[in-house]
Amino acid sequence: MLRQISLANLALVVGSILAAGGFAAYFSDKPTLNLAGFFYGIPLLLGGLALKAAEIEPIPLTEPSPEILALREKQATDTQNQVRKDVTRFRYGQTAHLDDALERLGLAPTDEERPLLRGVREVDAGGAYGLILEFDSPLIPLETWEEKQAKIAKFFGPGLLAQVSQIAENKIELALITNPGEG
Repeated sequence: MLRQISLANLALVVGSILAAGGFAAYFSDKPTLNLAGFFYGIPLLLGGLALKAAEIEPIPLTEPSPEILALREKQATDTQNQVRKDVTRFRYGQTAHLDDALERLGLAPTDEERPLLRGVREVDAGGAYGLILEFDSPLIPLETWEEKQAKIAKFFGPGLLAQVSQIAENKIELALITNPGEG
């Protein structure tokens, strides 16, 4: 629940209310309220503006079925859970979701070429828990993704298989599938 609340918007609303109260207090000659409004409201408002400029919105997660939730509870690795939680909440100070990971994997040589995460969903992959990451990848071809498939599996940790597929032109799916035998 709290992951779905934008701290930037919260800071903007509270800062605006306090700053407006401070201005109202200034004009109605109430110095104590004036100081509170100016010393808390304006910095909070400016902080909210700074956060808004550096905000990345959460990626939508397709609501999983009860069977998938049970599979997640039994089989999901810490890495799968961390990736799912990180991309489905507001992020601050990053260029894009998973930008560091893509850069380390050699899939984002420049900011312009970086694939953009557009969706995430959970699946039953033949009895194994799978986390599917859907990317827009107009400048990184499928062949490059396939060359990096083993490196992706190693990067995201033991106990995972990585499968890359192209679902449409410029659309790549990266499946991180639990591999209990490898743990």
